[in-house]
Amino acid sequence: MPKSIHDLDVSPKPGKIYWKNGAREWREEFIYFLMVDRFHDDHNRTPRDVQGKAQGFGTNEQLRNTCGGTLRGIRNHLDYIKNLGCTALWLSPVFENNADAYHGYAIQDYTTVDSRFGTIDDLAELVDAAHAWEMRVFLDIVLHHSGDNWSYPGDYPYYFFNGAIFPFGKWRYENKPSPVELRNPDLYWRKGQIRNFDSYPETREGDFLSLKTFKNDDSPESLYVQELLTKIHCYWIRETDVDGFRLDAVKHMGEKSISQFCSHIREYAHKLGKRNFFLFGELVGPEEMYNKYIGPKTSIQLEDKAIYYGLNSVLDFPLYHVLANVILGKATPEKLIERYESLRENAMLRGEFGEFLVTFIDNHDQVGQEIKSRFGHRATEAQVIAGIGFLLCALGTPCIYYGTEQGFQGSGNGDWNVREAMFNLDDNTTNVLNTDNRIYQEIKQLATIRKGCAVLKFGRMYMRESSHDGRTFSLPVHHDNMLAFSRILYDEEMLIVYNTSKVNDDEEYIEVDRHLNHEGSVFRYIYGNHGKVHVLKNEDGSRHFVKLKLNPSQFIILSNSTAGDHVI
Repeated sequence: MPKSIHDLDVSPKPGKIYWKNGAREWREEFIYFLMVDRFHDDHNRTPRDVQGKAQGFGTNEQLRNTCGGTLRGIRNHLDYIKNLGCTALWLSPVFENNADAYHGYAIQDYTTVDSRFGTIDDLAELVDAAHAWEMRVFLDIVLHHSGDNWSYPGDYPYYFFNGAIFPFGKWRYENKPSPVELRNPDLYWRKGQIRNFDSYPETREGDFLSLKTFKNDDSPESLYVQELLTKIHCYWIRETDVDGFRLDAVKHMGEKSISQFCSHIREYAHKLGKRNFFLFGELVGPEEMYNKYIGPKTSIQLEDKAIYYGLNSVLDFPLYHVLANVILGKATPEKLIERYESLRENAMLRGEFGEFLVTFIDNHDQVGQEIKSRFGHRATEAQVIAGIGFLLCALGTPCIYYGTEQGFQGSGNGDWNVREAMFNLDDNTTNVLNTDNRIYQEIKQLATIRKGCAVLKFGRMYMRESSHDGRTFSLPVHHDNMLAFSRILYDEEMLIVYNTSKVNDDEEYIEVDRHLNHEGSVFRYIYGNHGKVHVLKNEDGSRHFVKLKLNPSQFIILSNSTAGDHVI
């Protein structure tokens, strides 16, 4: 028999001291996102000696199925992630999935870890080991839908049609889904598969392919589902001491439901002494949509006038959709400037840290793209380094997708093509966790700079104008020129510059803050070069700038700090 929700104990574990990590804010993190099935198995393996960009393991057929990665395999190689400079670990969903699902998003039992990945003890031990390394652990969770746990009549695919509710067919398993309270057909919309993911209410009420959507309105059934899911996820905090959740498919749920869930989870975490529980969401849509889900939301229920606080942050899809092409030189920096202008305009509607989103350049889920491609498929070694360097220096909480640090090059017509294994599926002796790889080493150096530098974590960000003659300045709007921005924290400025051309050197004058940097003062290289450059000014003193010459795809960081504590 499946467990009941009443079997889940959410009282604090006797004698357990829950990890607090109160000294570090979530916006300071450098997140490593991995798919549990693809990172590492239980075997002791030796890294392949690959210089330059590496290939992940797995054929098309192998990658469409379970590969054998485990929670124990992750724990055994936490040093690889820690030494890269990452401070947090984001795991793909770990709850028991339908047998044909390796990715974790087709949940059939919310009360146990998928046996292919390990046990609940394995998860708790992984979290404890991460905490010993001063690393946070975030679980990917799914509130919008369950797995393919029941069928429509005749087991045919049904599709959304004018909001019609279809009859329930039958449960696919005798004891799933679990807990048993989820075995109630009235808790699901039963409106068939979504055809148009941009059409409301279809996108909220329809099924994700064969995955069955819970009710998520203000009905009694929906509120009951929310109560169940909230308790379930409190149970996992209690059992494993995780430090945050990444919420899948937020766009497909109401903002009030998300806010109430987030508030209740935070309240429970506070009961355990966990003060900085991080909640961020996947929300693919226009920038303005983010404002509905981040920060405080006031309940409209008459019997409950409390203020509920939503997500801390969301994944920065607008940046993801433009950054790669700018780094590759396929789009002008103007697109990137427009993205940051949109961020500035919307951030004030989101609370204290509304401009700090979770930034990324590689992703496991590329819905809507006919060909799925890793950033490394199109990028050179130097461009991969520059792409991650940009994330580590720009506004936001940077996140790296597993394998990017090795230059993975996966591409194809299915998401599995960008979900390669990091261990050899044809033997038990080799993997690609190569810490000597140049990309890994350069990211490690950049992450070390960020970790020791408050400016890069908390500073204001300004896109910088440039000039070829020192007189006429403008923001970059053409291909093959320098992309530059500053981070400023009180009296310290750091200048980050990238040559978007991969074939031509470029020499330009880059503007700096004239109030902080007088003529003759210096900026010192802390990454990408050695020495220093002096600040110049134009004839009327209205602009102060430095003169820089960069090689193709060169990425540099300079600082006006005289302390020298950032120099690597």
